[in-house]
Amino acid sequence: MTLAADLFRIRDHVADFDDIVKDIKARSEATRTDIPMVADIAYGADPTETVDLFIPRHRRAGMPVHMFIHGGYWRMFSKRDYSYVADTITGAGAIAVIVDYALMPVVRMVTIVDQVRRAKQWVLERIAEHGGDPERISVSGHSAGAHLSTFLFNETERPSGIKAALLLGGIYDLKPLQSSFLRTEIGITDKEVDEFSPMTRRHDPSTSAMLLVGADETPPFHQQADAFMAALSRQGLPATRSSIAAGNHMSSVRDLGIPGSEAAAWLDKVIART
Repeated sequence: MTLAADLFRIRDHVADFDDIVKDIKARSEATRTDIPMVADIAYGADPTETVDLFIPRHRRAGMPVHMFIHGGYWRMFSKRDYSYVADTITGAGAIAVIVDYALMPVVRMVTIVDQVRRAKQWVLERIAEHGGDPERISVSGHSAGAHLSTFLFNETERPSGIKAALLLGGIYDLKPLQSSFLRTEIGITDKEVDEFSPMTRRHDPSTSAMLLVGADETPPFHQQADAFMAALSRQGLPATRSSIAAGNHMSSVRDLGIPGSEAAAWLDKVIART
């Protein structure tokens, strides 16, 4: 497969990729100034194992909690780049927990999955100290972050404690990535395909899942969302599947942090389900 024909190589299919990345980073810096936050709270010993908390301005006891896990095909970006999502989360009255994790290929998938699970465990055990209700947790993730989000409510995490999940532009079957441009960048192994493809795992039926894809995304993202929704439905989860009008892989995640956008409205709905 040539790079130009690679339907997983986002840069080839989003003309303003760099402009959107620049925009979300600028929005994130503004958010870190404008919204009350507690930065770089450790959930583990490694320097990458931290979360940033953003607290609603009208703080009260027992606030809902929403975790966000960023994408970047497990090998780029950081939590700091995605602070802007907290604009929508805190606007909905929830504490935003923006999760950081180590990146491939320095670490392997098993490490990253373990990290996000431990980040959730920190939330369950410690978020009450910051005014959050550990009984009212939801999660969202974009792309690789949607993939990682599923490991917060699968069979090894039951009861998961996750009331609702928003999965945006996610990857749920890792096998096709082995023949994509990522083959030379992170080299997903057969073992990782077998162990860490959400499509083959069982999930907590008490979690409500919303699968979103930008209408203008490449076909594999639509196909994977359709297949994963069907799998979740067979397992008894209340799952829905929708598209964001005129959205691509990057504009859809940017819009999560723009209150009033279609993507932000879906995020509001997920938080409300807690």
